[in-house]
Amino acid sequence: MNQLNALFDHPRAGALILRWTLALLLLLHGWAKITNGVGGIEGMLVARGWPGWIAYGVYLGEVLAPLMLLAGFWVVPAALVIATNMVIALWLAHMGHWLQLSNSGGWRLELQAFFLVSALVVAFTHRLGGTR
Repeated sequence: MNQLNALFDHPRAGALILRWTLALLLLLHGWAKITNGVGGIEGMLVARGWPGWIAYGVYLGEVLAPLMLLAGFWVVPAALVIATNMVIALWLAHMGHWLQLSNSGGWRLELQAFFLVSALVVAFTHRLGGTR
């Protein structure tokens, strides 16, 4: 068992894998916003009395910040932008889903939770990932 533990005793590699995974998976969501627009998000904001132009901030959280994570550029601010983006998404689109399960039995918000928690872990462990 010690040999197996030694084989995987690479916290820098683990932090880097998490950072890149977060960036790549979130970038796919950003690509959907690039190709389909942010009209739905804009509508949700306006319905809650917020200015619709705030919807364009999703491009920061789902395109620019993930690209910054991939490049290792301003990792902590990028991760915090993603975390903020996810808090807003949870508030805006998922308020009624907190106690719901999906059809497969998982928590309905597990993807959003993964993005939020991973962004926080990346922010707190950025030096492990090799960025300063």
